[in-house]
Amino acid sequence: MTETGSRVDPANPGTVLTPDEHSSAWRRMRLWSAAHAVDDLYQGLVPACVPYFVLDRHYSYVAAGGLTLAATLGSSIPQPFIGVAVDRYRLDWLAGAGVTLAGIGLGLSGLVHTYVAVWLLLCASGFGVAMFHPAAGKSARVAAGESATAMSIFAAGGSVGFFLAPVLATPALIAMGVGATALFIPPAVLMGFLLYRNRLPRPAARRVSDHGPDRWVPFLVLTCIETVRSVAFFGAITFIELFWIRHLGAGRSLAGAALAAFLVGGVLGTLLGGRIADRVGMVRTVQLGAVVAVPALVGLRFTPGEYPPLLLAVLAGIALNIPFAVLVKLGQDYLPARPGTAAGVTLGLAVSIGGLIAPVLGVAAEAWGPQGVFTIICLIPLVALVLGLFLTEPQK
Repeated sequence: MTETGSRVDPANPGTVLTPDEHSSAWRRMRLWSAAHAVDDLYQGLVPACVPYFVLDRHYSYVAAGGLTLAATLGSSIPQPFIGVAVDRYRLDWLAGAGVTLAGIGLGLSGLVHTYVAVWLLLCASGFGVAMFHPAAGKSARVAAGESATAMSIFAAGGSVGFFLAPVLATPALIAMGVGATALFIPPAVLMGFLLYRNRLPRPAARRVSDHGPDRWVPFLVLTCIETVRSVAFFGAITFIELFWIRHLGAGRSLAGAALAAFLVGGVLGTLLGGRIADRVGMVRTVQLGAVVAVPALVGLRFTPGEYPPLLLAVLAGIALNIPFAVLVKLGQDYLPARPGTAAGVTLGLAVSIGGLIAPVLGVAAEAWGPQGVFTIICLIPLVALVLGLFLTEPQK
């Protein structure tokens, strides 16, 4: 803060922002957070809609799994390559185009009747998600500067969207069947328009912090940590309702409340992680998340009763997501010349790999039940903790 009330631009310490410019930067940050929520809404809608394709279209379980795979493949594999393109060319428009494609693909999937058409539309929706993350991650970093708190607002938007997906979709799907997917097209089109209208001027769009050379070794370690975190997260959201129903003996409503509690904890943890990182450093925050995740998950796994574990579900969601936004920002700090590539990997590829590995936990569930899956999940953060010991703070 200067004597005149202006603020130093965190992305460019030699630049002073007026109060109006600083306020504008935070408005952009809120826009990117809202856009992230809308984009990841469509990721969350796929698993929410798949059971209704089974009920309405009489798809087999294998075919249902194929729909989830279509969306995951569309969103995971292209993201690093799109990130490279975003870093090389001025492709900030990809974020708006991506969220629009994600919504249209998902929205039309319930209106077509052949399995191949549904599969292709969900794959296209996933590709829209892949288009969004690298461009949005790069632009959000420009607005956030060096603030992990600001970056956590962007990351938390994705957690909010994922949480809202079943909340919004389930009543509509029950009332209208899979054709209700068409109701989710307008938010994507509106957000795509807003992002296009609010693109940064050309000089600002290129202004990204650059502190030294790219450091690929710690970035690869970080990617492994995000993959491990994602495996635990997707494993939990996949099996937490079955854990409540089949192990704790609860009803479906309470099981749904457990999932909601875990996802709300995820939003809180993402926001909390950014604030912690601004105070104690990003590497320590990543390590802290791994440390606190173990007792939170153990408590969730072994606390008896239907209601007491709900608090542990919130705490486990918080703990697993404390590192989320920090890993995104830290990845961009390790690759200062490639923020789009870094975002494509940390927000896209690593997260999607966690979803792809979730079926492996299904094998464990077949053998030992959902409680066996949560026993395994309790151990997963230990891997992240060991990997976290090899991280170093980025060069300034």
